[in-house]
Order: sequence, then structure tokens, then C-alpha cells
Amino acid sequence: MQLTGIHHLTAISAKPRENLAFYTGLLGMRLVKKTVNQDDVSAYHLFYADGKANPGSDLTFFDFPAAPERRGANSISRTGLRVAGEKSLGYWRDRLKQAGGHTGDVTEVDGRLTLPFEDGEGQRLVLVDDGGAGSASPWERSAVPAEHQIRGLGPIVLNVHDLARTERVLTDVMNMRRERDYAAPNAPGRIHVFAMGEGGPAAELHVIEQKDLHEARQGAGGVHHVAFRTPDETQYHQWTERLNQLGIRNSGEIDRFYFRSLYFREPNGILFEIATDGPGFATDEPMATLGEKLALPPFLEPRRAQIEAGLKPLG
Repeated sequence: MQLTGIHHLTAISAKPRENLAFYTGLLGMRLVKKTVNQDDVSAYHLFYADGKANPGSDLTFFDFPAAPERRGANSISRTGLRVAGEKSLGYWRDRLKQAGGHTGDVTEVDGRLTLPFEDGEGQRLVLVDDGGAGSASPWERSAVPAEHQIRGLGPIVLNVHDLARTERVLTDVMNMRRERDYAAPNAPGRIHVFAMGEGGPAAELHVIEQKDLHEARQGAGGVHHVAFRTPDETQYHQWTERLNQLGIRNSGEIDRFYFRSLYFREPNGILFEIATDGPGFATDEPMATLGEKLALPPFLEPRRAQIEAGLKPLG
């Protein structure tokens, strides 16, 4: 029973219009699902991904009118976005710097070329050269040339107070393996790499221990949770059984319509999700027109008029 990689990462934005412009306009990602937070239908849930909405490429945002995140420990501190090759990183360095905002320099970290940057709300991101491994699904209507488009998620960086407690869950519960440690510029101490499935940047967590750092306070510009891929419902049910047998408190199985979800917190308090690869975002919309209209799962459809009335137009 193996998780196969990062499924999606969900962050928080207090400025959904600016968020949409940044991720679809500047970053050239595709809005593949415009829906609502199923637990709070007054908020949008926006999903950005590659051209075919593949699992592992979804960067998603809850539209919460929250104060800015207070950065600190026991949080997801940076989100990797994969691109292919040094030329792509050069393209992105120039594109991001011309747009203004906080952009670093191309630097080799853990044997890979990287480019750190932030969105307008301080969401910490990093472009990572994945060497062009595996398939890619460019979006033909993106403002970014196909060869430079974002290919998917990973690695994801966590900051925790207690590495040992997190490691036990990653390895003993989630069947990840500790692969290596490395030092990074401006990082406090060494960074510990945990891999799942076949490994590689699409299937890694990078964990930093900071025992004395104050705890983060979640808010706009921060991350809500990270989700991991399980390929089918059979293994999804097995993960539920495993958490229950080990006495790990969890949400129970939740049908999100586009995928099935299972939530729990690792010992330092970071919210994890295990999610199925399917059914996928084309379940209720044609692939060609994903994200163009407000999509609601069947159990919310009877409330469409009320929900739409409570949402602000995105422009």
C-alpha cells in the first residue's frame, strides 16, 4: 500500500480576484474548477492545474477573508512547482522579476535548480527543475509557452517543532521512506527528505525541524493542507482502516465528488489529506470548458441560487 505522490495543495487567499489573475495570468496555470468550499459555501474553492487537470498538478485556494498568515513552525512553509530545465527557470526569472513582487535567484538546492518567489499575498512558492521527467499536459490557451509551463506540484516543505514525531507518522503510518538530508541557503539546519512511491520531486516532503520557533498562525498567504495521492478506492478504504486500527483520529471517508478524501493531523498539527486520483474534474464538465462556470457537486446543486447570491464576482 503506497501513496504515489502529491495530489494537491490547498492554500488561503483573501483576495480571490488578484489570486485568479496571478495564477492564470502570470503563472499561466489553467483554472480547472471554480467551485465552493463544501464546508463553507460562502467561499470559493479555486483549482489551478495543468491542461488536463491531472492529479498531482492541482494548486487550490480557499477564498477566506482572513488576516495574513503569521509564519512559524508546524506549518507548510513552501510549495514546489515543477518546470523542465534551466532555460525554463531563466524564462521564469525574467517573467517574475518584470512583474515585480518578491523573486529570488536561480540557485541549486538539493542537486536541483530552483527559483523561489512569492505571490501578492506572500504565498511562498519555488520553481523546481524536475529534469523533464514523466509526461506533461500543457494548456494551449496559457500565456506561457508550452515548454516553460508549470508541470505539477512538489516538493512540499514543512517546518515542525519535533521531527521525530512527524517522521514516525511519515514512515511507520504512511509508508514513506527517509531518503537523504541536505543543507540549503538560509535554512536553519539540515532539511530531511521523505519520499513516497517512485520518489522524485513530485513525490517528496522536505521537513525542517525548528524547536524554538514560534508556532505559525494560519491565514491569507499561508497553506491550509497538503493532500497525497492514492490511485483507487480500494487503497483509499485500506488507508481508512489503517488509520482507525492505529488509533489515529481522522475525518472518516468524505466524498468530494471530484475525488474521495480522508483527513488527519500529523503530531505537530499539520493537516494531511489522502485523496483518490479519480473520478476527476471532467466528471461534471467537458474537459474543453473546465472552470468556465461555477461547478457544484450534486448535493449542493439544489442550493445553487442561494450559493451564487452569496459569492462575489471574480471578474
